[in-house]
Amino acid sequence: MFLDAYHCRSGGAVRISAEQASRFAKEVAGDFNPIHDADARRFCVPGDLMFALVLGYYGLSERMGFRFRGMVGRDVPLVFPDSDAPGLSIADEQGKVYLDVERDGEVVRDPAVVEAFIRRYAAFSGRNFPEFLEPLMRERGMMFNPDRPLVLYDSMAFELRRPTTCDLDMVLDTASLEVDGKRAEEWLRFQVTDAEAVMGSGSKKVVISGLQPWDETRMQPFISEYTARRDRFSP
Repeated sequence: MFLDAYHCRSGGAVRISAEQASRFAKEVAGDFNPIHDADARRFCVPGDLMFALVLGYYGLSERMGFRFRGMVGRDVPLVFPDSDAPGLSIADEQGKVYLDVERDGEVVRDPAVVEAFIRRYAAFSGRNFPEFLEPLMRERGMMFNPDRPLVLYDSMAFELRRPTTCDLDMVLDTASLEVDGKRAEEWLRFQVTDAEAVMGSGSKKVVISGLQPWDETRMQPFISEYTARRDRFSP
């Protein structure tokens, strides 16, 4: 599968190098968060790559939910259990859980369909900043700390009615930011379309910590550098 380029499996464990994770973030998700750079001090594997590997190993179910419970570092040996149970957890060899998964319904294992769904969702998810999040923060008059952005992928879920096609896309339905002091929850609700016909829906939740009042003089350079990194990138 195309995900072979973004992880390796040895001794029964899945490992993701910093270079593999960074390439997935940029090449597939269009995500240029510095935390996914291979040389980042606080490096972590993109949540979208963990999501993608679950679909790659277990298939695409009609109903799926993902809850991220920890940040995966470089080369952490992960155990993807051999299980048909509706619920499963991805943990390291010491038992620390990083991702909980719930699934139900028909399972599609056609590699082309699974790959199409992964690519479309990752690309949608990677658009969050600045396309979705920046206007929400501006509207609420709040922002994350540009010097240390704490924007964490919390969870996502979707439900499909007929996951059997490659001609699909994810379209934003609503975006909202619920602020509580220095913390906020961002919700992206989306529709899954097939040749413009709605075939399902889903949501993504992001938790933002360390909120502070909006400061254009600090945030605009951060946005400019982010978009410049994206524009300079060449696979």
